[in-house]
Formats: sequence, C-alpha cells, structure tokens
Amino acid sequence: MSVNPLAADLDHILAHSQGIWPSLRNARLFITGGTGFFGRWLLESLTWADDQLQLGLQATVLSRDPAAFAAKAPHLAAHKALHWHFGDVRNFRFPTPPSGGFTHIIHAATESAGDLARRDPQGLLESIVFGTSRTLDFAHESGARDILYISSGAVYGRQPPDLQRVSEDFTGTPHTLDAFGAYGEGKRTAEHACHLYARDFGLRIRIARGFAFVGPHLPLNAHFAVGNFIRDALAGGPIRVQGDGTPYRSYLYAADLALWLWTILVNGKSGETYNVGSDQDITIADLARLVAATVAPCAAVQILTPTVPGTPASRYVPCIDRARHDLGLAPLIPLPEAIARTAQWHRASISR
Repeated sequence: MSVNPLAADLDHILAHSQGIWPSLRNARLFITGGTGFFGRWLLESLTWADDQLQLGLQATVLSRDPAAFAAKAPHLAAHKALHWHFGDVRNFRFPTPPSGGFTHIIHAATESAGDLARRDPQGLLESIVFGTSRTLDFAHESGARDILYISSGAVYGRQPPDLQRVSEDFTGTPHTLDAFGAYGEGKRTAEHACHLYARDFGLRIRIARGFAFVGPHLPLNAHFAVGNFIRDALAGGPIRVQGDGTPYRSYLYAADLALWLWTILVNGKSGETYNVGSDQDITIADLARLVAATVAPCAAVQILTPTVPGTPASRYVPCIDRARHDLGLAPLIPLPEAIARTAQWHRASISR
C-alpha cells in the first residue's frame, strides 16, 4: 500500500482536532466544491479521520467531472466514505438522501476569482449566487440543518491601508462599478442568502471567510503570488514579482485551514461569521525573498514594477480574534515551514 504523501499534515490535523470528530461520528455530509483547493483538503482530512478513528462517515460530493478527479486522486475517488454526484452547483439534480438523511452540508463550490473575474464577471457572479441558492434549497428540502458556507475576505472590498487587520465587523464593501469586484459582491450576496434561509427555515449556518493560503494542491501557475514564487524557485529562479512588492498579505497553511474549517462547522456559533487566515502580515517582496531563502537560496528576486513614492501599500490581512477567542484557533505551522512543505510536496509530485 502506498504511503499518503500528506500523512504528516493529516496527522497534524487529527492531533489538533480530537474534540471535533466524535461530533461527526456517523455523519452524512453533502459537499460542493470538493475537487477544489479547499474541498480537496476537506476530503483528504475527512477520509483520513474516518480511516484512523473508524467514524462511519459518509459524504456525497458534487462534481462536474468525477472521472477527471478520479484520475487525479484515485485514492479519494475509491474511498468507502465518498460517493460522487454529477452536476453543476447552479442547477444540480438533488441527490437521493442516504439512510437517515443528510446531517451536514459544506458549500465550498465557487469559480476562482482570478482570470474569470476579468473574462466573465457576470458568469462568476451568477455561479456564486445561483449555486448558493441551489445548495440552500437542497439543504431545506433534504432536512440537513448544520451548514458551513465557505465565503471570502473579498466581501470587505478594499481594505483601508491604515487598517492593519480587518475584522468581521468591518462594513466596507466591494466597489459595485468595478467588474473585478464580482467575486466579492457575489460572496456578499450569498452570505445574505444564507442568513435569510437560516431565519426562514431554521438552518444552522456558519460562514468562513477565507483569505490567503499556501500548501499542497495550491496551483503554481495561477493568480496566487506565493504559488508563482514557489514555481519560480523550484525552477531555479529568478523569482519574479509582477508588481512593486509593497502589498501586505498573510498566509495560513492548508493543514491548518482544514482544521479551522472542521472546527467552525462543528463548534462555530450558528449565524456567526469567522475570518479564516493568518494575522501575520508580510509584504509581497519579503514573501518572494522568503520563498527564495527557503526553496532556492541562490535564486534572484526580481521586482518588475517601480514603487510610486507616496502610494500607500494595499493590505489583505484578517483579524482572527473571533476564531482565536471563541474557538481556540490559531496558525500553528509557521510560514517558512509552510513554504518548505509546499515545495517539498510539489517536488515529490513531479517525481511521481
């Protein structure tokens, strides 16, 4: 039997979530977005916990192309706890509930906000809003009451440069005349729909607003700066920073992300919203230098855009006091180690 290359990360999740899994024993989940970055980590950790703890979990996973995912992740496609349901989140046929009905729903399906927001913002907006409405309709009809909605820090719009960390109470919004704001505006509308369904149908909904992450399964050729930097470093450099390097971001490791999401689903307060991410900020330029030092010490870092004097640096950094104080959550894996683990996983993937 082959060893799961994520075994150390999955054991990390189990070691810090022992109080979570007994509440999910014999749970029957419906999961959208199970083949994306968030979803992949949810499925990996769910099946690992089921194998290690004999939980009797069952999860029905919505996918537009189960066969393609099976080719990428055969160990998940064939796992006894996972069942695959073909469909698009906007109009999927409701699956037949398992014996006893569904107990939990995790709605993580969404298109990536990168290129699609530029090419088809209307399609992106409709996918988020209609997909959430369809999933909530299914939650109501199926009798499932405990729901986790994966939202985004994009709902806050542009973070003021003088606001070091943005909290869940911040009332900023995406600019409605900016087509690139379709992702954040869609997530805001979807969150509002969640609250209305909770009020009208008694659903217990928790919302997780994700920020920036690093870890295995993160694409290395997309709109994620840390992924692109790791790609450049694995190739020997140079590591190219497309902008001026001044924006501040923060990064939570993927194993911690999965731990946070399961904790919010089980222990989060119904109707509450939680920022999910690290509160340890770093400039993009310093991130590139850290990736170089961690992965390819001889690689040069090239910053391609000159800094404009007097321009305030943009920020996208969460305040995580609510998750820390209410749920005992915190970033556990430091960023240098997170980068090293991610690079090591990609190196191993290339050789497999």
